[in-house]
Amino acid sequence: MAVSQAQPYALNQISGSPIAYFECSKCGERLSADVPQTLCPKDAGSLWVRYDLKAIRSRVTREEIAARPRSMWRYRELLPDVDPVTLGEGFTPILASRKRANLWIKDEGANPTGSFKARGLCMAVTMARHYGLNKLAIPSAGNAAGALAAYGAVAGLESHIFMPKDVPEANLVECTAYGADVTLVDGLISDCARLVAERKQAEGWFDVSTLKEPFRVEGKKTMGLEVAEQLGWRLPDAIFYPTGGGVGLIGMWKAFDELEQLGWLSSGSKRPKMVAIQASGCAPIPKAFEAGKSVSEAWKDAHTFASGLRVPKAYGDYIILDIIRRSRGTAIAISDEEMLASMLEWAREEGIFLCPEGAAATAAYDKLLASGFLKPSDKVVIFNTGTGLKYIDVISQAMGITRATNGAGSAKPAERRIGGIIGPY
Repeated sequence: MAVSQAQPYALNQISGSPIAYFECSKCGERLSADVPQTLCPKDAGSLWVRYDLKAIRSRVTREEIAARPRSMWRYRELLPDVDPVTLGEGFTPILASRKRANLWIKDEGANPTGSFKARGLCMAVTMARHYGLNKLAIPSAGNAAGALAAYGAVAGLESHIFMPKDVPEANLVECTAYGADVTLVDGLISDCARLVAERKQAEGWFDVSTLKEPFRVEGKKTMGLEVAEQLGWRLPDAIFYPTGGGVGLIGMWKAFDELEQLGWLSSGSKRPKMVAIQASGCAPIPKAFEAGKSVSEAWKDAHTFASGLRVPKAYGDYIILDIIRRSRGTAIAISDEEMLASMLEWAREEGIFLCPEGAAATAAYDKLLASGFLKPSDKVVIFNTGTGLKYIDVISQAMGITRATNGAGSAKPAERRIGGIIGPY
């Protein structure tokens, strides 16, 4: 298939929107967007990026967007007016299940660096370059680190990465290959975050941690814009989202709010139930939801092979829990055994190699359908947040596959070194 050479030029000819101001998610304080901001100085609340939506409504229609290049930047009017640092992220496929009616998988593994983290870090790095920042730091369970390292390399910025020492091997390899400064930490992502906080001022790092700067939400909200467009500008009945830090769930809710104000949703389209999925070995959000609390407690002894869900306490837990309740959604914990079983089922029956976090969401769908929370007629979108290929080492361990066996307990055949002989052997 021939590649159109017009697409990059079309992208650059579309202007983004000026940021009107930053707004605190707790107290509503407004801050200037002329300088980089992290958290609200009054109460440390995460910041929203606000635009003049009336002006945007007069500039563009949803029909105009349909003809644009298929990346997250097709929604330029709903993103800041800056020069993008891009690797072609976004507009990932939405795949109908072959076995389950009314169910779609939004496959974020098709993004650059193999996960949904490309969206948020693409936007964060773009804005860091715009503001003249040179050194970025991040605590990460793995995939966010790989995305920062990649986009930092494109932008020519320093990336300082802190990850647990048992991070999936692919994440360590990619970060090192991109030239990032990597520190492996004997602990969890919370321990990594503590180290970044302790060192960032002395080192001159700008912290791009989850919800401690406003632009990762802007990148992740494009998932919600895409779901709406790919389903004919009508929202599904429910969205299942594997929730570690929860930026994507928060971003999509913001996207739905902006779409409603723009009048872009089809008549009768209602907000979906937002379902947050965590691991049984690290489930602060389901615990807080069930207890009726507005914030979560830090989870002790967090453990799960779904590294992206091993977040003892999300910084934006108060936003996540509020969205779940306002949407009439729920929060559910899934065991590693249930994740692995669902992962294998989807691989063998649907041809989709889910990441552990995505498999947590598919397992949650089956449980909530069986419980009656969902009806078979409900239209549901599940987010597979990354490709399973990035977790080969942890998945193979969970499956009991080693280099010494073929998965059935027998030894692999000896390597053949028969030089110069052609024919059956």
